[in-house]
Amino acid sequence: MEHSAQNYAPLPVVLATGEGAWVTDVEGRRYLDLLAGYSALNFGHSNPRLRAAAHAQLDRLTLTSRAFGNDQLGPFCAELAALLGKDMVLPMNTGAEAVESGLKVVRKWGYEVKGVPEGRARVVVAAGGFHGRTISVVSFSTDPEARAGFGPFTPGFDVVPYGDAEALRAALTDDTVAVLIEPIQGEAGVVVPPAGYLAAVRAACTEANVLFVADEVQAGLGRTGEVLATRADGVDADVYLLGKALGGGVLPVSAVVADRDVLGVLRPGQHGSTFGGNPLACAVGREVVRILGEGDVLAHTREVGAVLHARLRTLPGLTAVRGRGLWAGIDVDPAIGTGRELSERLARAGVLTRDTHGPTLRLAPPLVISESDLHLALDALERVLAARRPI
Repeated sequence: MEHSAQNYAPLPVVLATGEGAWVTDVEGRRYLDLLAGYSALNFGHSNPRLRAAAHAQLDRLTLTSRAFGNDQLGPFCAELAALLGKDMVLPMNTGAEAVESGLKVVRKWGYEVKGVPEGRARVVVAAGGFHGRTISVVSFSTDPEARAGFGPFTPGFDVVPYGDAEALRAALTDDTVAVLIEPIQGEAGVVVPPAGYLAAVRAACTEANVLFVADEVQAGLGRTGEVLATRADGVDADVYLLGKALGGGVLPVSAVVADRDVLGVLRPGQHGSTFGGNPLACAVGREVVRILGEGDVLAHTREVGAVLHARLRTLPGLTAVRGRGLWAGIDVDPAIGTGRELSERLARAGVLTRDTHGPTLRLAPPLVISESDLHLALDALERVLAARRPI
């Protein structure tokens, strides 16, 4: 890695192949993947349906300029919109691009529809959130590592505590155009908000004529056992930001999804992307939509996710367990080691995951993991926790 910029600090594992929940390194050692590309691999490594969709499209057409149409773009947008019960889709590539695109859309909506004076639009966001690492996003990040050395920052954001509905409501003004939050904060350690919080956010946004934007890049598309984590609480946002799993672990695909009265504010030339909506991405994305629409993966996630959380609650050495579906944040007793040390020990035991923010590990296996393989991984975790020293 001598010539790779040091933007990550990976574990000393070099992977070569993968199938389902299993990956193999260059030396032939197998591991259970309990990270799944931070939800980008929700449907597993080398998923046969997604691989077949990609291969078929590779033989036909991979990219066109958006100066022309392609035969996958229209169906992809229609099918994704139908899955989410919205009118329109703006296809992009990465999750961060979806967030940036969503911010542009809500500002334009604020000026053209709500009537906010030009240049005064504000967006309320939550402390501890993670929405990417672009300049605009790190401008409202509360993580010092994300901000240090990258100013000056983009104005127009108001940060409130996550899970505090009253603080959020108090931050709304006539110039507020949107509230942007994760329904579950992934990077922060799979933080689930208090019961009723999302409903309170929805009510506050409706009363103040403000758009509710749900960043479901990590939480959405099956991770919680539902298509959308927001909907699991019986709440519908105005705008959904999707990514990661939408590309099936094959290539980056993201989208902004909303009704016509929101996304309809964009006019030709006001936003674009060379690769956004390319036929290869759309073909894979369409198969993702089909898989989710069938519901089998969602039902499996709920069933095996219940096993995950029940088992975690019995393990020694954990000071907290959070999450939903096949997604958990666990805080480890400092006497056992740091999160980084635990992830290194787990790797030596044949299980891959990563630390986040000190003592916390995130567990997010592919949604196709079997119950028996999940128990294998949790057995390894239990041994590592019990050892209280490197094994």
